[in-house]
Amino acid sequence: MAEVSARTALEIADWRRRVFALYDAVRAADDPEDAHELWRIERDDLMARHPATPLMPADRWGFTGLPIAPYDPDWRFELPILPTEPAGFGFETGTDGTVPFERIGLVDIPDVGTLDVWRLASYGGGVFVPFRDGLAGRPGGTYGGGRYLLDTIKGADLGADAAAGTIVVDFNFAYNPSCAYDPAWACPLAPPSNRLAVPVPVGELYG
Repeated sequence: MAEVSARTALEIADWRRRVFALYDAVRAADDPEDAHELWRIERDDLMARHPATPLMPADRWGFTGLPIAPYDPDWRFELPILPTEPAGFGFETGTDGTVPFERIGLVDIPDVGTLDVWRLASYGGGVFVPFRDGLAGRPGGTYGGGRYLLDTIKGADLGADAAAGTIVVDFNFAYNPSCAYDPAWACPLAPPSNRLAVPVPVGELYG
């Protein structure tokens, strides 16, 4: 059992190492559309071949790629983190106990709405921006529980300017949490303040 647990831990560590390297390449790219294509190819490869993939065994057979929409530059923004009232929420994982998040501000996205920006208030820290949009749960739409834009503790980081207090918010890189594919995963989902009424037809889709 210890040998199995150690192998699983190393597989997850390798998955995260590859994700960090992928987002390094995304941030370094001169053209966001080229970066998005690299992201799509690498994410497909991870899902199809990596031993830590969240795809269930039955879903790996015949897998030809995730349903990722073509890149649309109108959905890319660099936005300031605006002040807002302090808030927090705790997510019960069942294995790691309650994971606390605290609100550090919000981003106001033109013609889209506002999203709260959260910080993981435990070991490692990290910026976390989940969201749920108007297509969530609809056939051919997006995952009903919502998607992630940023989860920097796990490498999903599109860039920031600390001096200016801005972050890159690019919905083309929105992706489904692992629990969308394997219910054994416990994933923090978008709280009410991170739910958008408008449809967001880019990024990773679902169903």
